[in-house]
Amino acid sequence: MSELHYLTIRQAADLIRDHKLSPVELTRAFLDRIAALNGKLNAYITVAGESALAEARTAEAEILRGDQRGPLHGIPIALKDLYATKGLLTTAHSRLLMEWVPEEDSTAAAKLREAGAVLLGKLAMHEYAFGAPHFNGPFPPARNPWDTERIPGGSSSGSGTAVAAGLCMGSLGSDTGGSIRGPASFCGIVGLKPTYGRVSRYGVVPLSWTLDHCGPMTWTVEDTVLMLQAIAGHDARDPASSRAPVPDYSSALLEDVRGLVIGVPRHYFFKPEEVHAETLAAVDAAIAVLKGRGAEVREVEIPSLKHAGATSRVILTAEAYAYHEANVKARPQDYGEVLRDRITLGGLYSAADYIQALRWRAVIQQEVSQALMEVDVLATPTSAQPAGRFEESASLMNTLRRPGFTGPFNLTGLPAISVCCGFNSDGLPIGLQIAGRPFDEATVLRVGHTYEKATPWREKRPPV
Repeated sequence: MSELHYLTIRQAADLIRDHKLSPVELTRAFLDRIAALNGKLNAYITVAGESALAEARTAEAEILRGDQRGPLHGIPIALKDLYATKGLLTTAHSRLLMEWVPEEDSTAAAKLREAGAVLLGKLAMHEYAFGAPHFNGPFPPARNPWDTERIPGGSSSGSGTAVAAGLCMGSLGSDTGGSIRGPASFCGIVGLKPTYGRVSRYGVVPLSWTLDHCGPMTWTVEDTVLMLQAIAGHDARDPASSRAPVPDYSSALLEDVRGLVIGVPRHYFFKPEEVHAETLAAVDAAIAVLKGRGAEVREVEIPSLKHAGATSRVILTAEAYAYHEANVKARPQDYGEVLRDRITLGGLYSAADYIQALRWRAVIQQEVSQALMEVDVLATPTSAQPAGRFEESASLMNTLRRPGFTGPFNLTGLPAISVCCGFNSDGLPIGLQIAGRPFDEATVLRVGHTYEKATPWREKRPPV
C-alpha cells in the first residue's frame, strides 16, 4: 500500500471492492507520480488532473452505495493519444491535430468509461502511429524507463513507458505492424493485439485500415484480461468489427498448458545473424519453461513468411498515403521529416504493387492457418533486438532493413501477445510473443499467464 502506483489492476480492484482503498486516493497517487516523473519520461501529452479526480469521486460514491460496475471501476488508466476522447485534446502527436477536441469518445474509450475507469490523460506516441521519436516535434518523445537514453518502442511509446513506470494502471495502444507488442517488449510489460475485428477502431485515428488493431497494455496478463473484457465486442460503426461472441476471458487465467502444442517457426524468427544472442537464449528458455509445464513443443515451417516484411510494408504505406494524401500535399511542413518520408514512399507504389501485396497476404494467411491446424499457438521473439538508443531509431533505411517479427500477425489478423521473458546484460527487457488462432485470445492469454506465473519477471520494476 506504500506504493499504490505499483499495484496491479486486480490488486487495486479487490481493495476498492472491499472498501480498503479509495479511488480518489488511488487517482491522487498516480497524479503525484505523473507530476514527479513525467518531466523525465515524457509519457503524457495531456494530464487530465481535474476531470480524473472528478471521475474518481463519482466512482467512489457509486461504489459506496453498492453500485459496483466491475473490476475497472475506479481504476486509473490512460490512452494513446489517437483515441478520440470527448472534450479532451487528441493530437496523434502531430502538429496537424493540435487543436482537435473531439465531440465524442472513441468506442473503446466509451466502453472503459462505462466500466468506471478513471482517465488520467493522453499518452505520447510516434506521430500518427507511423513516425519516429524525434526532438523537433510538438511534444518530446517518451523515454524508456529502464534506460532513458533508449526508446520505449513504437508507436504506442507513451503507453509502454507509463505502464512500466507506474504512471497508469493500464492503457490502450494501437497495433498496425507491432505498435502494441513492440513497446511491450522494450518496456517489459504485457501487450495484446486481439484478433482483427475483436475490438472496435471507431474514433481511433487510422494508419492502415487493413492492418490496424486496438488492444490493451498492462503489467500482467490478468490485467490485460480485465481490460480486454471491457472493450471487446461488435460495433456497427467499425465496418471491420466482428459479430463473433465475446467469451468470458477469465477462463483463460489457468496456470496450465498441459496438452497444448506450441509451434516454433525457427526458420524465420530464430536466425542468429539477425536476432540478438541474449534474446534467442531468453526466448528458448521461456519455451523450455512452457514445455516443463506440460506443453508439447514442435517446430513448424511457414515458407511465405519470408515475404511478410515486404507485403506488410506495401499495404501499410500505401494505405497511409491514401489517408494522408491531401494533407501531405497541402501542409507538408506540418509533418515530421521521418513521417513525411514514410508517407511519401507509400505514394510511389503502383496499384499493381498494392494488389500483389494483397495476394501475398492471402498466401501468408493460408500458410499460417495451416500451421495452426497442427499446433495451438506459435511462440517467437517479439523483437530481434533490445530497445535501441534514440539516435539509432529514426533512420528510414534502418526501418526497411529491420526484420519484423510482429507484422506477420497483423497481416493474418491473428491474436498475439508479448510478455516479458527476462532481461539482457544491460538490464533491458526481452519479449516472448505468443500468437494463436482467430478469436482464440483465451488460449494465447492462458499460455502467457502460465508462463508469467512460473517466472519471477513481474517482481522487477524500472529504476525510476
